[in-house]
Amino acid sequence: MSEYLLKYFPYEDFVIYEIGAGNGSLAESILEYLKDVYPDVYERTRYNIIEVSGNLAKIQKKRLAKYHASVKVTHQSVFHWKTKEPAPCFFLAMEVIVSHLSAFSAPSSDISQDNFAHDVIRYDLLTLKPLQGNITIDDKGDFDMVWTPVTDPLIASFLKIRTKLGHSPPVNALLQRSEALRKVYISLPFAPNLSVEEFIPSRLLSLLKTLRTHFPRHRLLLSDFSSLPDAIPGVNAPVVQTRFRNTTVPCSTLLVRQGYFDIFFPTDFERLRDMYEYILSQPLSKLVAPVSPLTTSSSPLSLGAGFFYSYQSKSGLRYPVDSVSSTSGLPVGERKSSVFTHEEFMQTYADLSSTVLRNGENPLLDFYKNVKFLF
Repeated sequence: MSEYLLKYFPYEDFVIYEIGAGNGSLAESILEYLKDVYPDVYERTRYNIIEVSGNLAKIQKKRLAKYHASVKVTHQSVFHWKTKEPAPCFFLAMEVIVSHLSAFSAPSSDISQDNFAHDVIRYDLLTLKPLQGNITIDDKGDFDMVWTPVTDPLIASFLKIRTKLGHSPPVNALLQRSEALRKVYISLPFAPNLSVEEFIPSRLLSLLKTLRTHFPRHRLLLSDFSSLPDAIPGVNAPVVQTRFRNTTVPCSTLLVRQGYFDIFFPTDFERLRDMYEYILSQPLSKLVAPVSPLTTSSSPLSLGAGFFYSYQSKSGLRYPVDSVSSTSGLPVGERKSSVFTHEEFMQTYADLSSTVLRNGENPLLDFYKNVKFLF
């Protein structure tokens, strides 16, 4: 709200997009707050929900559309979004990365296509080449994991960006530097020839590219779990669990029966921030194929963005957005995103005096230690 009033009011509408809005409670709270506290802004508000679940979309429409004419609910996956939003907007993604129903649902289901699925990779300790994990199911219904060279384009793109960002794979630094040492290591008795399993948020990369392509002037507010208890072995590994007689039962393996288990992934927010800012810095020509060899999606501003690179990187600002200038007439980029712990975010933005208990404790600061924000 503060950012909108400072930068855009009254020249631009207050545009909000939310994905995975659940039963619409957050949207309802935001709209009621605006209606009560900022009625002039409420009249300029456009609240858009992108919801992949048909049942939840109906609940959201029933809860919100009757009382707030500014709400538009679109029953669609954000990964299939094709409409460009030219206006400045705020994009909300609250606890949508962590939750993922069984990764082995039928291919035709919404879950496997549209949730923030992760992939699992390991590195050959001799060659340091990445291998992707593939689940196999035999005619008896037993599961196994097979490791093959990376062929999935999304995994390959994720790993390529990670290399450019200098994010190290989960292999000992000494082993990475010395092939001779790797040969000695894997020749030891019982020594593995592959690195530990690493779970990567490859589907999240699709969201970042969608934001860059279709929401060029967005401001992202994303919150999720940065760590989870009872995770299975591996790097950035998920929690696999089910419920039996109203009791949550954690599992020690990913190889579980389809449809009966939930899989919850933590998020490495620092690496997410680096990848997010990298994607936003890329010209659209690198993310969207030109219509013809004679055309390009790069404007003179994006082509010359490198001129501002040293200034942008030192000041913590992004590249300027095409065709957007400041009041001085010079292209000025938005500030880069920051990672906050839940406590840091609340100390920065919340009215903590309203949530202090009689014994002096404050739930907004004391709870949710494993939650972070990207904003």
